[in-house]
Amino acid sequence: MMKNNLLWPAMRWPDGYEAEIETAGDDADCVFVKSPELVSDEQWSSCDAIISTADPISGDDFEKIGSTRILVTPKVGFDNIDLAAWGARGIPVCNVPDYGTQDVADHAMGLLLGLMKGINRYDNRLRQEPRANWKPMDHPLALRLSEAKIGVVGLGRIGTAMTLRCKAFGMDVSFYDPFKSNGSDLALGIKRVDSLEALFANSDIITVHVPLSDETHNLIDAEVLSHAKKGLVLINAARGEVVDADALFEALKSGQIGGTGLDVLPEEPSNMSHPLIAAWHAEEDWIVDRVLITPHSAFYTPQSLFDMRTKGITVALKYLQTGRLENCVNQELIVNQR
Repeated sequence: MMKNNLLWPAMRWPDGYEAEIETAGDDADCVFVKSPELVSDEQWSSCDAIISTADPISGDDFEKIGSTRILVTPKVGFDNIDLAAWGARGIPVCNVPDYGTQDVADHAMGLLLGLMKGINRYDNRLRQEPRANWKPMDHPLALRLSEAKIGVVGLGRIGTAMTLRCKAFGMDVSFYDPFKSNGSDLALGIKRVDSLEALFANSDIITVHVPLSDETHNLIDAEVLSHAKKGLVLINAARGEVVDADALFEALKSGQIGGTGLDVLPEEPSNMSHPLIAAWHAEEDWIVDRVLITPHSAFYTPQSLFDMRTKGITVALKYLQTGRLENCVNQELIVNQR
């Protein structure tokens, strides 16, 4: 069997490439390049598959790729890939939706617990004044979780994993997902809600787990937040642009939103000039201990990183060797598939 050529045009991992090489085995030759600008014309023209976390090529540069049959982005999100452009050239784009499912759900749960149980608040206060701040009842967001109502926005893989974690804590779980088939609620023993406004109005906590698209950009806007139950806690470990940061700032300041845990922001790294980030960073009295921010790190564990580095290879080789296409995100856009 002829070996396939796999090209990484922007290899981001600083250590060795043993994980990739071992996964590819004898079935492929692996080519690792630090950035697309350094890929030679020969490397572009001879690769059978490209594995890249961002769009590696565009415009006239598409003429450089010759035998390429598949692009794999080894992560969940694909909003930074021009799906139509690749589809127009007969090339399927696939993602790796299962590499960090458990890890992101765990992180979202951690943000929830940190806020609802006051873990960061107590720690911060004790560090400032250990004796004077020994106040175990000084926590405005406290709520017995087994009596809490939580709303899940998006019941995909991660949303489902988060649902199971919340149910394990005894929470009353509802979800909103207009794309989920009927019966999903019955299978999980949760409630279905037909509008975001209703979900926000009846929940103590909201956790967001949707991909970024034209439909979900600023999905959580001022109108939706205006329906929130007073003091609601909002968790977002999906994409920053799904939540309107300006609207969230105003809702926090008015007290409509009690607290928020954000692993993602509309601009990353954080835009220090944004009012929400500026107030959080300055520890203004009105916002202190009400906002938790982590650096888009929900996905990270050594195990998820290994999956991210290797699962894309499996997807690519399966297609090249058998024609079986997994996790294709531009199927309807492919013209004359290669």
